[in-house]
Amino acid sequence: MIKEIEGIVISEQDYKESSKIIKVITKEGIISLIAKGSRKLKSDLRITTTKLTYGLFNIYYKKDNLSTLKEVDIINNFKNIKKDINKISYASYLLELASQVIKQNNNKEIFELLVSSLNKIDEGFDPLVITNILELKYLDFLGVMPIIDECSLCGSKQSIATISGRNGGYICNNCLTNEKIVDEKTIKLIRMFYYVEISKISKLEISDKIKNEINDFLDEYYDKYTGLYLKTKTFLKNLHKL
Repeated sequence: MIKEIEGIVISEQDYKESSKIIKVITKEGIISLIAKGSRKLKSDLRITTTKLTYGLFNIYYKKDNLSTLKEVDIINNFKNIKKDINKISYASYLLELASQVIKQNNNKEIFELLVSSLNKIDEGFDPLVITNILELKYLDFLGVMPIIDECSLCGSKQSIATISGRNGGYICNNCLTNEKIVDEKTIKLIRMFYYVEISKISKLEISDKIKNEINDFLDEYYDKYTGLYLKTKTFLKNLHKL
């Protein structure tokens, strides 16, 4: 049976002399496909089966065996991302993150948010900001959303002083102890990030100070509450320090 599946290549592995097995993230989850002869120089599948290729994958579907890739109609090859090592690093992290999230919550919106995020990075928007927006939205699917509408300790909606990854969200003045005080804009933007529709973003003007505070919060929060350990995240953290 021939099926058409929308997806993005998240990994590729050599198989036998001239083929490879690719993993593709889709709205339904992650599938593995064999791309026969795709490593041959003249193969039509050579370019279309590389990591970070977004397209319609026409496959010979086998329910209990490895399905075979027939052809790919490319939707977006993310050429601008592939020209920039910094953008490649962020994109690789987003692919790994989405792969882990979709394993825990098979919701088609996880894939749709990934596509929107990669599109925005490819269009030239700040990869750190787009990554942070996606990270925040994905926490909903992991069931560990931070508290960003009231104090995470007492529930007060008044006098929010800061946001703490360790304490799980907003902290009010009455509950404040030794938490790091962040900028008022950081507190507001965290909430805006959650509600913004990524595909409709047309402008991002955020200072480095605010970006760093948001990123630090999300790093601390992910480390404490998600249980996710991603290889690409360690590389990204080191890149961010440079």
